[in-house]
Amino acid sequence: MNIQLKKGLVEMCVLAIISKEPSYGYKIVSDMKEIMILSESTLYPILRRLESAKQLTTFTRDYNGRLRKYYQITSEGLRRLSAFKDEWEEMKSVYDFINERSVIRK
Repeated sequence: MNIQLKKGLVEMCVLAIISKEPSYGYKIVSDMKEIMILSESTLYPILRRLESAKQLTTFTRDYNGRLRKYYQITSEGLRRLSAFKDEWEEMKSVYDFINERSVIRK
């Protein structure tokens, strides 16, 4: 898969995960295992980029005597996720068109 496309898809997956409820790094990595292997060293730059873009915010909460950093989606993050879903519908129709008309099918 194209690296830029994959990077964008990972960002959307992260936003989708935290759109349900605030989450923390290790849990996000665990939730991503359903679709791809993602290391924490790959995740944290993505989280910083999303935070810089005002698509998520952070807060800390005590967990077993330690502070745990949580990530929460913002209204800007929700807008980006919604726009992606709209774009995906258009891309899916293009994919379906190609798949229906090509001799190679998967």
